[in-house]
Amino acid sequence: MTATAPREGELWSRCAGCASLLYRKRLRRNLDVCPECGEHARLAAPERLRQLVDPESFTPLPDRAAEVDPIDFVDVLSYPHRLSAARAGTGLAEAVVCGTATIGRHPCALAVMDFRFLGGSLGAAVGELITRAAERALEEAVPLVLVTASGGARMQEGALSLMQMATVSQAIAALREAGLLTVSVLTDPTYGGVAASFATNTDVVLAESGARMGFAGPRVIRQVTGRELPEGFQTAAFLLRHGQVDMVVPRHALRGRLVALLAAARAGRRPGCRPAVPRQEPAPAARPAAVADPPVVDAAPADAWETVRLARHPGRPTTLDYLDTTFDGFVELHGDRLGGDCPAVVGGLARLDGRYLMVIGHQKGHTTGELVARNFGMASPAGHRKALRLMRLAARLGLPVVTLVDTPGADPGVSAEEQGQAAAIAENILSLSMLPTPVVAVITGEGGSGGALALAVADRVLMLQHAVYSVISPEGCAAILWPDRGAAPQAARALRLTAPDLCRLGVVDDLVPEPVPAAHHDPEAAARALREAVLAHLLPLLDVPPATLVRRRRQRFRRFGAARAGARAGAR
Repeated sequence: MTATAPREGELWSRCAGCASLLYRKRLRRNLDVCPECGEHARLAAPERLRQLVDPESFTPLPDRAAEVDPIDFVDVLSYPHRLSAARAGTGLAEAVVCGTATIGRHPCALAVMDFRFLGGSLGAAVGELITRAAERALEEAVPLVLVTASGGARMQEGALSLMQMATVSQAIAALREAGLLTVSVLTDPTYGGVAASFATNTDVVLAESGARMGFAGPRVIRQVTGRELPEGFQTAAFLLRHGQVDMVVPRHALRGRLVALLAAARAGRRPGCRPAVPRQEPAPAARPAAVADPPVVDAAPADAWETVRLARHPGRPTTLDYLDTTFDGFVELHGDRLGGDCPAVVGGLARLDGRYLMVIGHQKGHTTGELVARNFGMASPAGHRKALRLMRLAARLGLPVVTLVDTPGADPGVSAEEQGQAAAIAENILSLSMLPTPVVAVITGEGGSGGALALAVADRVLMLQHAVYSVISPEGCAAILWPDRGAAPQAARALRLTAPDLCRLGVVDDLVPEPVPAAHHDPEAAARALREAVLAHLLPLLDVPPATLVRRRRQRFRRFGAARAGARAGAR
């Protein structure tokens, strides 16, 4: 475990690496790196800024993101109570500090995360602030530097926290289009939704010595696989060896590396030349993060846990079932062109109402043998890269894309981490933000975390009546936030993961009715309903110019920022 930097007033600190007793002033002079063994203690965001930016150059963003509690989440403590305690303990308003500064006299925008604040978790306010930092970088035509430290998405905000991965990634995409440098600095730890989005989809990814990064944490991987992890798993050296970071940098050299990168980016621009910044339409007025006319949800409310059980039913139609009934003439395409063909993701060309399109989806199965062969619908990095290849092919051919989402989450195995699971998900999210062709996503069963979002950054997001979509499984949420592991049904209700809940939150655009009592009782009727829903939402998109599609898609996810979520909370 990495050491924590000593607090003010402490004279001595014991190193977590070698157990040496260190004089605090000596440790501070050494940038909170143990002079005996080189252990890098975690830094608070203000201290990190002090070490990196030029003196007196940092200017915080003028706006503070609204306080939100979008789903009234309560576990052992209420979410507002946890927020108040985090603010009191850190002196920060949120888990990130954003602003502008110079580093070696080179101007940039910065977002520096602080793990002390609820584990650096990514919620609506954090996503809003980082997005504003990226927008400031775009406005001022300067590079963006992100310093990450996070356990992942913030469970207490449900699916809205998951949406922040897309919201921030789209801001990164705009900087990429404008030719502006983006740099992320991975510090210990960087996991989950942050790892699978803006931490790894920047132009350059640096890892501080001692940093750990991955999509799934070591404890989760051990529980799922029952395997011991290799020596140095998910460490900075591991990430470098497996091609997931550009370089590993000790803390004393980090500022110098950033100066060199910023200088190179500045030298690459002709004097007086500003990038071609895409026209930014004003963000929607402060209102609930929902579609303009939210769908009418007239289905009888069901218990959330019972809905979870229906979404996981082994008889529920799979992607291949829908390809055989909803769509016509499916021609499956295989492989990621990098050496893998993940069976948990299927995709290819098909027709719908006489129109060609690309269909991509997670594939589970009905029997134990099928589920094992398809890895229970949990995509590996090869699966995400195969999906990305097919999306890009569709764009080149001018074909719309339909995705069918049904996964408990991305593959949490050791090999998936070695092959860059987080970066693969991040690249899909980023690419979907920029894809110049219509995209319709349908949550058909389980929509689990970043593995689901990797196929669901779309112009329209639909959801079958008894599907679920969440930042984490109810069991996982209960294990972390409840003392009783049997609290999964309670967690399911708290997460607001059902289709009616998510329609009201604006995460989902429309609910697709299922035959009574559920899709697996009448698969043909479910297929007809899916066909009608996809056509109803896809056809209006076919005549929209590509640039407008991309702009509207980004606005759709931009609505999930804290300003809009705050307006929703205040309206209750």
